Amino acid sequence: MHKIYYYQSNLTEKQWSFIENIIEPNKKRKRKHNLLDIFNAMLYVAKSGCQWRMLPCNFAPWNTVYFYYRKWKLEGVIEQINDFLRELVRKKAGRNESPSLAIIDSRSVKTSRQGGDERGYDGGKKVKGREQHIIVDTLGLLLAVVVHSATPHDSQAAFSVIERLKYRFPRLKTIVADGGYRGELSEIVKKSFGWILQVVLRSDTTKKFEVLPKRWIVERTFSWFEGFRRLAKDYEKLPETTEHFIMLSMIKIMLNKL
Repeated sequence: MHKIYYYQSNLTEKQWSFIENIIEPNKKRKRKHNLLDIFNAMLYVAKSGCQWRMLPCNFAPWNTVYFYYRKWKLEGVIEQINDFLRELVRKKAGRNESPSLAIIDSRSVKTSRQGGDERGYDGGKKVKGREQHIIVDTLGLLLAVVVHSATPHDSQAAFSVIERLKYRFPRLKTIVADGGYRGELSEIVKKSFGWILQVVLRSDTTKKFEVLPKRWIVERTFSWFEGFRRLAKDYEKLPETTEHFIMLSMIKIMLNKL
């Protein structure tokens, strides 16, 4: 009999049912390790921040879990699950599958000394590491993510993440951004994709804390990521590995909403 160990990051049977057909289309195939346990192991790594080799022994062997993580990353399965769940959550909220408005922002995260070459220094935030550049919808759900060196200014690095929206969201018209995205970027985005880059600035007259329309939504998404220790510091050699851990974290967040 298959014994299940409970961890906070584990999926319930109902949550698993939403994504089971994407992960395991061939259910007749005999497997040594249950794919739900393997996916739970990946979520455990994202939630706890532990190393692959430090996975609890009641999961499948770490190299098996990593094999499936790499396989699903390269085959686009993790991204496919993220897109599928986002559409489900939007439908549940009474929204169209394709958003008409998005919000862009980034945060700088320190890297470990064993990290890869894609690192830099963010002079504004005084952080040596990488930037997690994301675009979300008005529910705070992930539309696109790019992880890159912390050196480039937001306005210089933004095009790479905005470009990932291309051909995916037919209703998209406006992308809301903060003052760091001012300049020629708005003209480039308009010319390249036909979208409006709307920069929302803080008032120069008020000294009190001010909640700005729409911009707070992406900040809330970053606060959700704080619950996943693998994202608190960038330990990955490849930036795309961090991108997929961000997607895994968002998958768990969205499954909790269904």
